[in-house]
Amino acid sequence: MMSLATYDERRGRLETYFDATAVDAWAQLTSDAPVSRIRATVRQGRDRMRDLILSWLPADMTYAELLDAGCGTGALSVAAAGRGARVVAVDVAGNLVNLARERAPADLGGGLIDFRVGDMLDPALGAFTHVAAMDSLIHYPTRDIVGVLAGLARRTAGSIVFTFAPRTPALSVMWAMGRLFPRADRAPAIEPVTEAALRKAIGAHPELEEWQVGRTARIISGFYTSQAMELVRR
Repeated sequence: MMSLATYDERRGRLETYFDATAVDAWAQLTSDAPVSRIRATVRQGRDRMRDLILSWLPADMTYAELLDAGCGTGALSVAAAGRGARVVAVDVAGNLVNLARERAPADLGGGLIDFRVGDMLDPALGAFTHVAAMDSLIHYPTRDIVGVLAGLARRTAGSIVFTFAPRTPALSVMWAMGRLFPRADRAPAIEPVTEAALRKAIGAHPELEEWQVGRTARIISGFYTSQAMELVRR
């Protein structure tokens, strides 16, 4: 089961980091502004991952309700709303949500976006047809990832698409190097996990008995490495 203390502590660090330390850098990364070559690879990787996740969602989302869990600056929310979805876009970082709200076009192609600041697990957000959690669970160990998925599954009728940081040699080296920086300068740590361990934990969780792993795919782009996984009802 998920350790709420661990989850809450890390969520708090993410809120502080993205609301204060990294908000300007994140705003630049998710725009068309020039960035360094390293950040360009991250931008390209994120764009490819977002396109992949969207390809796993229905082309026509009219009447569908989507939770964008960890919406960041809102690009995925806008794309889903353009397909007709009613989107609840939530993130712990208020500054990123404000930026997402500012960037959202007035014409969303028939869809709607309700931007919220808060916890993706808050039952008050409602129930959904689909959930997308792009790179919002990469900071948690396997146990917490599966605990979050169980919490989301209680309010999801269709599918949950999420990403995790796959344990690869290169990513493990980068993770170790990041721990060498002074604590005040560190971004919240990414937690590399293995697909096998994640599948096993999902299969063993009592609240995910009605769910199974569907598609999975990995995106590698320079300094960006992330793997998407789909959960669908049996």
